[in-house]
Amino acid sequence: MAAFFCDSSAIVKRYVTETGSAWIATIAAPKAGNRIYVARITFVEVISAISRREKGGNLTMTDANNACSNFEQDFLNQFRNVEINEDLLGKAAQLAKKYALRGYDAVQLAAALETENERNNSGLSSLTFLSADADLNTAAVSEGLPVDDPNDH
Repeated sequence: MAAFFCDSSAIVKRYVTETGSAWIATIAAPKAGNRIYVARITFVEVISAISRREKGGNLTMTDANNACSNFEQDFLNQFRNVEINEDLLGKAAQLAKKYALRGYDAVQLAAALETENERNNSGLSSLTFLSADADLNTAAVSEGLPVDDPNDH
């Protein structure tokens, strides 16, 4: 069983058709048996991304509502949510300063690094960080995380 940490730019591809959607759908499908980690803030980011696509005319209201509903169910029942706490935010601030990351990108990376540390301390295999954000991927690689960009699939 593989483990993946998906930022919002990666996991939204499961609910909205775009480059990399089929690949993410395969990885995140329950039958694949993979562990999918997401930061708690991903909930807001994905709902926002879907709603903005609807407002921009790229999704119908029905498709947007279905996408949001499916994501909400998966968020609650399938994905492993990484909670945001004071220590994680402190690490995120350091990462934002070090790599000049956007705020939530730094939180995503800090959550992935925390998850990776917890997995390593438990004797579990490393996770792969999935993001469609080149700057965030560069920072993740610099922090020692294996990275894959869904836009490459």
